[in-house]
Amino acid sequence: MPDDPRRPGYGLRRDLDLLEALASPEAQRAGGLGVVRLAQLTGREKSQVSRALKALAEEGVVERDPDTLSYRLGRRLFSLVARTVDDRLVRVAEPVMRELSAELEETIHLCVLRGQEVLTVLSVSGHSFRAPGWEGRGVPAHCTSAGRVLLLDASPDDLYVRFPGPSEADTLPRLWAKIGEARRDGYARVHEEFEPGLVGVSAPVRDFRGRVVAALNVSAPAGRLGARLDAAGRITARAAAEVSAHLGWEPA
Repeated sequence: MPDDPRRPGYGLRRDLDLLEALASPEAQRAGGLGVVRLAQLTGREKSQVSRALKALAEEGVVERDPDTLSYRLGRRLFSLVARTVDDRLVRVAEPVMRELSAELEETIHLCVLRGQEVLTVLSVSGHSFRAPGWEGRGVPAHCTSAGRVLLLDASPDDLYVRFPGPSEADTLPRLWAKIGEARRDGYARVHEEFEPGLVGVSAPVRDFRGRVVAALNVSAPAGRLGARLDAAGRITARAAAEVSAHLGWEPA
């Protein structure tokens, strides 16, 4: 059926076309798109696109860069998404975690970053080896594999702001190096750094913007997991990528 301005929802659909264009890989790479390019992508007149973007900007749904005059998705839109992301994260992660737990025969944890700590929001185990008591528990971010992947988006300056104390400052160069290793490998590993006899791997879960919002973690005694730590890391990274895809992430 041809696009009819008299049809219900016509204006909303056209605004959604603009938002889809601003969420595209092209817009993400460029940091936004101008009116001319958006008009080309949506097949609309420049004047129509300009008026629609102005109205969306007034509501905070999109933002206009004062220097480049390009538009990008706005904070209000991200705020609306953030209100539901934690619930959706748990819902989409749990079945993947159950499959991962069965494959590795270990307990799998879903972790998020809260200040200087890593918080476990969900633990899944479908075998005889269980690691109880982690849900709702916070542990230091700098010495855990989950903490290192949750800090993948951080810059050195971000780390100094997050860990301002003198004791933490001594560990930051080493932490930055470990984060670099996790970027290179796609997962982070720890070998008895958090707790004697305990090893673990973690991989990042990304949202639709590509930002790290959670980590999948498996931790176990060194005698049980240590010899297959890197293999477990690669398997966990594949599972984390699957969860990320459910959240709308499309790797470049």
